Amino acid sequence: MRVLAVDPAIRNTGYAILEEDGGKPKVLDFGVLSIPTKLKQSQALAAVRSTLFNQIKKWEPDEVAVEGIIFVQSMKTAISMGAARAATMIAAADCGIKVYEYAPKKVKQAVVGNGNANKDQVAFMVRALLGLSETPPHDAADALAIGMAHLYTADPLKGAILKRAEV
Repeated sequence: MRVLAVDPAIRNTGYAILEEDGGKPKVLDFGVLSIPTKLKQSQALAAVRSTLFNQIKKWEPDEVAVEGIIFVQSMKTAISMGAARAATMIAAADCGIKVYEYAPKKVKQAVVGNGNANKDQVAFMVRALLGLSETPPHDAADALAIGMAHLYTADPLKGAILKRAEV
């Protein structure tokens, strides 16, 4: 299975392409789409949607995994993140691909072993578990962790703490 994993944000969207390789996640690509603040929100959302659409066309993932909304953030942040999630879901829908969401605490629990892990801990564990030569930027590391969590849901031992929720 191949998955496009997304850590959605208006200005810095992390993305990763992973596939299962002999029961282990294998990284095909990852990065951060950084959008300048001088662009209006509508232009930023269009950029998120088109970039992810292009990634889907390039890598042909079977599914898309996205981070769920964090309810402890400010209302403005939640709305902004929701808009970026919508851009992600529209890109996937345009290509006929199912989207699944994962709660951030559950992703951290699955990858780090601690649902309250900080961004440095997530990035460190992602690097170690995936055998990366460099620590990825935080937004990309979050996307990689979401992708790993998604692939873990197929393994009843690894995925025991995760629930696959199609959105």
